[in-house]
Amino acid sequence: MSMNSVSSRRSFLSAAAAIGAAAMLPSSNRSVLAATAPSSAPAWAGYTGTVVIDTLGSPGGAIDDDSNQLSARDLDDVRKSGLTALNLTVNADGIGSYARNFEGAIGEIAYWNAQIAAHSDALMQVRRAADIAEAKRSGRLGLIYGFQDAAPFGESLDRLDTFWNLGVRIYQLTYNKRNLVGDGCLEPANAGISAFGRKLVEKLNERKALVDLAHAGERTTLDAAAASKAPIAISHTGCSAINPNPRNKTDNELKQVADKGGYVGIYLMPFLRGKGQPMAADLIAHLEHAIDVCGEDHVGIGTDGSISPIAVTPEFKKKFADEIADRRKRGISAPGEDPNVYTFIPDLNRADRFDRIAELLAARKHPDACIAKILGGNFARLLNDVWGA
Repeated sequence: MSMNSVSSRRSFLSAAAAIGAAAMLPSSNRSVLAATAPSSAPAWAGYTGTVVIDTLGSPGGAIDDDSNQLSARDLDDVRKSGLTALNLTVNADGIGSYARNFEGAIGEIAYWNAQIAAHSDALMQVRRAADIAEAKRSGRLGLIYGFQDAAPFGESLDRLDTFWNLGVRIYQLTYNKRNLVGDGCLEPANAGISAFGRKLVEKLNERKALVDLAHAGERTTLDAAAASKAPIAISHTGCSAINPNPRNKTDNELKQVADKGGYVGIYLMPFLRGKGQPMAADLIAHLEHAIDVCGEDHVGIGTDGSISPIAVTPEFKKKFADEIADRRKRGISAPGEDPNVYTFIPDLNRADRFDRIAELLAARKHPDACIAKILGGNFARLLNDVWGA
């Protein structure tokens, strides 16, 4: 694996993980930037026995050294999180870049394979639906390899065989820009899915891979939802009805995905609010709106962040600024990204944030069965439906 790939992964994690946008952080909120310590016992009584899945996230976030390896703190936070599995982006080095995306994806996969081998007591790869149950049983974090762009395919759909054999199971069709598959959410033309993209969706269906429409433009989302013969996912997004931002999905998009048996994951990103720093209440509002539109069987959480809480140190600030500068240079920066504005929810800046979200949902009188679905049951069901047992 190239050092470029490793250093990109570390920068990617420390810059608030899968950075997608930024929002203004009022000076009155500066004091909440420090990580909140998790409680010793779960806040929601059902948490320990529930399958909990982050549908876009990553181990890491703690910055202990420059070794580019998961640290003891990273692994401790994995255990504290209570997560069963997560959708892990393995083309991070080349998102939005055809020039380096294939090689970058291979390097990222090799990196995570090595991390799993080095920490087999804490991590495992998920290749089939039954692996989710095994991750829960064994107390390990299941890593589901996924792409956040179709760029690793280049012009060759035959590469799907390579990626599948390497364990990639989730395939996001576009990032923010246009690619050969279709238009991303920042493309003003909103041209939808291409003929090449329809062939890719067909091949993904044949392979029983999960199609992901996060970052896709509106027409691309609707076209792909109509073209897919299997249920699909929007792994990490928000609700446009609450905040009309290009990264959020309209009620029509949400409903089309849900009506086909699909899944919508709500993220913990600044797009949850039009102005100011989103807080946990904003996340709950988006979750509840998505439940109203999609039904409780089709909604979950894709944080778009790291498991470990973010500490805003001088090192973090520099890496965060470097990441945004790189994204601007590559033309994939969303409106509002700023090196002085951070991409996490301060009152959920803790390793056990899913437990806290469950507690907040319970306080809103959501039944325990519904909360369990939101935390991971719905996504586990989707994987079983698409992949088979």
